[in-house]
Amino acid sequence: MRMKVMLSGVALIALASAAQAETLRLLTWGGYAPDEVIEKFEAETGHKVEVTKSNNEEMIAKLRATNGGGFDLAQPSQDRIAGPQGEFGIYKPLDMAQIDTSLFIPSMLEATKANTTLEGEVYGVPHIWGTSGLVVNTAEAGNVKDYLDLCDDSVAGKVSYRLKRPTLIGFAYSMGLDPFAAYGDEAAYKDILDQVEAKLVECKANVKTYWDGGDELKNLLRSGEVTASMAWDTGGWQLNADNPDITFVAPTSGALGWIDTFAIPSRGRADQAAYDWINFVMKPEIAAMITTSAGNFTASQGGDADVDAALKERYQASFPQEAIDNIKWYPSVPAGLEALEGAALDRINAAK
Repeated sequence: MRMKVMLSGVALIALASAAQAETLRLLTWGGYAPDEVIEKFEAETGHKVEVTKSNNEEMIAKLRATNGGGFDLAQPSQDRIAGPQGEFGIYKPLDMAQIDTSLFIPSMLEATKANTTLEGEVYGVPHIWGTSGLVVNTAEAGNVKDYLDLCDDSVAGKVSYRLKRPTLIGFAYSMGLDPFAAYGDEAAYKDILDQVEAKLVECKANVKTYWDGGDELKNLLRSGEVTASMAWDTGGWQLNADNPDITFVAPTSGALGWIDTFAIPSRGRADQAAYDWINFVMKPEIAAMITTSAGNFTASQGGDADVDAALKERYQASFPQEAIDNIKWYPSVPAGLEALEGAALDRINAAK
């Protein structure tokens, strides 16, 4: 005898959700997808999340190698989308109708959309933002106020920075040059790089080491081996919690501002899970959890309401209004410029 099984509305919804559940393969930065947020998301949506931690260069390399496959949601910086998309086609246009735009700080959303638009299609929306500048032991290297001060004799042998493009950009601004204004003129940009390269080769004697990871730099600053460095604001604020002499300093020529985005790879296969994740993590209460984990503020409207008061205080000490107004926000990188930068960095590294 065949039995009828009656299911409640809740059970039917659960079954429907399970049938639509996807595995979200997230390519992101450390701290952007903390375990407690993943657990809440999985419980609420039924989707599963697999996290691969990466950085801008690796994200582009991974997606280029697979023609945009292997991941369902990536978090490149907003200046790394239009150029790579134009060259390699590694992202797909966003369906803005599936994103709850009311969750975003309007000005940041519009700026990111403008910087990630190609041929009328939007490829990125903002998630986490912050700056890079100087992290200084003010008791030992209080005269370091700008990038060029890292070449001063007073900090000889106690300096560290990365051999990455922010170092090139920061030193250019400190030298009175405007690299972003030259983005549309490859010859002019090459001339700026040549000047910066010569300065960084000259400055090599001051460098204790070129750091790669944030933990490495923090240990160097904690031990006193390094007293002045280029680094992100969050690293300086984390160190300040342990040693009030060490903090983030916004350079006089301007901190470099970045926004990490959400972008969907061109061969992603879990678009619904990707859109669900975007809308979930931009909720103010979830955004505050991510700020606590990553140390940076998000583009969530009201997402700073529940953030730790001590972090707010450190932010305000590093960024008086004039420093905020002087932030140099990264524009989109035109195709071909990163190859010029890479060649300059290789020559700096090889120089004696």
